[in-house]
Amino acid sequence: MLAGLSPARRRLVLAVLALLLVAAVAATVLLLTRADGPGPAAPVSQEEPGPVLLVPGYGGATGSLTSLADRLTAAGRDATVVALPGNGTGDLTAAAGALDDAADAALERTDAGSVDVVGYSAGGVVARLWAAGDGAEVARRVVTLGSPHHGTTLADLAAGVAPGQCPEACQQLATDSELLAGLNADDETPTGPTWVSVWTTQDATVTPPDSAHLDGALNLTVQSVCAQAEVGHGDLPRDPLVQAIVLAELAPGDPVPLGPADCARLGG
Repeated sequence: MLAGLSPARRRLVLAVLALLLVAAVAATVLLLTRADGPGPAAPVSQEEPGPVLLVPGYGGATGSLTSLADRLTAAGRDATVVALPGNGTGDLTAAAGALDDAADAALERTDAGSVDVVGYSAGGVVARLWAAGDGAEVARRVVTLGSPHHGTTLADLAAGVAPGQCPEACQQLATDSELLAGLNADDETPTGPTWVSVWTTQDATVTPPDSAHLDGALNLTVQSVCAQAEVGHGDLPRDPLVQAIVLAELAPGDPVPLGPADCARLGG
C-alpha cells in the first residue's frame, strides 16, 4: 500500500499512524485505570493536625483518659474520648468500628482533613486494627501508650487458669492470639499514619513491657526521657510527663525523638 506513494507522502502516512497508535495506547491505559479504581490515597499531611480521638484500654473506662483529654483541650486541640461498645472487653474489631464512627463524626463536625489518635493500652491495638482499614486514609498520627502490640503474658495466664474470666478481648491480647499475629505478620510497618509508641519499663500489666515496641514507629520509653520517672501502666494517661510527651508527638510535623535533654523542658 505504501510502496506506490512518494517518499514525502509515505513519511506523512507513517507519522499519522504513529500518532494514532500513541492515542490508542493512552486510551487503553485510561480505561484500565478506571476499571481498576482509584490508586492509593495520597499521604495525609503531617503539618495540619486535626481533632484528637482518645481510645481507652481493656474494660473501656473513659475516665482514665479524661485528664489527658483536658490537657489536650487546654493546649488548643479538639479532643474526644471514644466510648467503646459494651464494656470494652468484647471483640477488638468491633471497637475499631466504633473508632471509625468517631473519626467520621469528628471530621464532619470540624471540617478537618485528618484526625490524630491516642490509644491507651488495648486502645492502641484498636487503633492499629482501624488504621489497617479505613483509618489509613484519614489518620495523621497515632500515639499508643503502653499498648500490648505483641500481647501480654497476663492474658496468657488468664486464658490458661481461668478461661471463663477471659472474654474475647482478653483472648485477643494473648501473646499467641490470631488477631495479633495478623497485625504483626512479617513485622510489617503499620500502614497509613505515622506512629509513636510510648511505654514505661515499670509496666506490670503489659508484660513484658517491651511488648509495646512497634516496628516502623518512633519508640520511646518514659525512662529514656526521664530516667528517674516512676510511672506504672495505669499512670500512663494521667502522668504529667507522659501527657507532655503526647503533646510533643502530636505537634505539626514529623514525630520528634525525645531524650534526656528534653526531661526538664517536659516537666520531668
